[in-house]
Amino acid sequence: MKNKIIIGMLLAGGIAVGLYACKKSFLSRDPIGQLGDADVATKKGVEELLIGAYAVLDGNYNGFNWQASCTNWVYGSIAGGDAHKGSNAGDQADINPIERYEALSTNDFFNVKWKAVYDGVARTNNVLKALAKADVSDADRGRIRAETRFLRGFYHLEAKKMWNNIPYVDETVDYVANNYKVANTEDAWPKIEADLKAAYDSLPAIMAQVGRANKWAAAAFLAKAYMFEKKYAEAKPLLESIMANGTNPKGVKYALAARYQDNYNADTKNGPESIFAVQASVNDGGQGNNSNPDQILNFPYSDKGAPGGCCGFFQPTQELVNSFRTAGGLPLLDGTYNANPVKSDMGIAADKPFTPDAGPLDPRLDWTVGRRGIPYLDWGAHPGISWIRDQSNGGPYSPKKNVYYKSQEKVLTDGSSWTNGLTAINYILIRYADVILWAAECEVEIGSLEKAREYVNLIRERAANTNGWVKNAAGNAPAANYVINEYATPWTDKNAARKAVHFERKLEFGMEGHRFFDLVRWGEASSTLNAYIAYETTIMSLLKGVKFTEPKNTYYPIPQRQIDLSATNGVSALKQNPDY
Repeated sequence: MKNKIIIGMLLAGGIAVGLYACKKSFLSRDPIGQLGDADVATKKGVEELLIGAYAVLDGNYNGFNWQASCTNWVYGSIAGGDAHKGSNAGDQADINPIERYEALSTNDFFNVKWKAVYDGVARTNNVLKALAKADVSDADRGRIRAETRFLRGFYHLEAKKMWNNIPYVDETVDYVANNYKVANTEDAWPKIEADLKAAYDSLPAIMAQVGRANKWAAAAFLAKAYMFEKKYAEAKPLLESIMANGTNPKGVKYALAARYQDNYNADTKNGPESIFAVQASVNDGGQGNNSNPDQILNFPYSDKGAPGGCCGFFQPTQELVNSFRTAGGLPLLDGTYNANPVKSDMGIAADKPFTPDAGPLDPRLDWTVGRRGIPYLDWGAHPGISWIRDQSNGGPYSPKKNVYYKSQEKVLTDGSSWTNGLTAINYILIRYADVILWAAECEVEIGSLEKAREYVNLIRERAANTNGWVKNAAGNAPAANYVINEYATPWTDKNAARKAVHFERKLEFGMEGHRFFDLVRWGEASSTLNAYIAYETTIMSLLKGVKFTEPKNTYYPIPQRQIDLSATNGVSALKQNPDY
């Protein structure tokens, strides 16, 4: 779906890019390479514009933009306590204040993210404008419109998570009408819901390509919107329908992948657990543009026997690692996991002996985190500090879910680039595991605690599949002392059940860019993140003096550049978020 070669000649999707991203002089003239009305007034033309709207799902609207990554590794995982920025302090320094909850509205990361999501919005609106004039069948018109509204709902939802107070921009907004300076004073949720519901009502279940959104992908994103709004009564039946009837665009019924790690492997992508994913491909003539370039910084920092070769970013925190400690096969929901931290090689030279932790651990840890002495996919055992750029800035661990296998190098990575970190690994925006755990949340809040336990146990049952555990170098035994069980005791306490469900999301989706946004929507960001800061500061000074403050830090600042561009006669249409 991410055919950037086609997009190169279809810059019509960039009209009013980023809403306020371009100067008036650009907005008042045709973009270079824009197709005329006659070119797009056909099914082929509209379909190509639609591909252009899909193409920026990854955030790479004008090249490689890790600042705008759909994986939200900065805004969701680093800010959520899953990971440190890593690398060294001076590289990509704009991430430092985001990690420390001190970022200003002038931070360029926010401006790039804003431009990316509203570029996506602009492309969807251009599809709808072209569709209104195109000669297409009623069936095609309905399907294209539904796909487009799905994408518009997605892009606005992405903005809503980030900034809360956002402008909702539809196809009636354009430069010619002089109404493009849209205010952000009206709640966007109703219109996001309307887009996603229209897509759910109109999209077919079966689609021509697996990367396209179908009826059930739209249902899942509508349910996600409901979860952010705490509309559990609306989300619950929708989630139950997805679990009972949902299929991927090829008609395969949704299910958990048999092995957890199959969700992060280019060889097993688009499996039964993938509800909607950003598609990635390599060695296709696209010079890496169709891969996932937003992840190229997030590999071990070594050019000797390591994947990627650059750049040592996105290092898991000790607090996240400790969260995988188990007792009786269950997580330590009272927070005492930090009292018995997982052993690390912090400060230990690579040529000095080190034995990994022997205590009981959830097996998902070693598919989420690269740690010394444990096999790092098929690259051999993680060697420790020799793969770390600066332990004092990022700790001793490496990311893992975004990493390719050695056996896939130059086949499922782009061998033409300066880095092999351009891979064919999809990023799954919603997994079936999301649906199950959202359903568990709904049961805790308005339904049956026992049904919630049943749902959580489905996730834990999959994690307990020994065929999906990391094995030692010989391949004949688990690489660590993995002990995981299901919840056997009935759930009778609502608060305890809620804590178990929320913690299961932390374990299941570690390093996947969701943690910060989950904590905010649950109303748990301040207590959880300040506790994380207090613990992590005992290990490294990186977060010394940091405090998460509500309501300020629950949302990011509206980019000052966008506020300035929205002004008319000195009055800005966009209003800044509280306390910035």
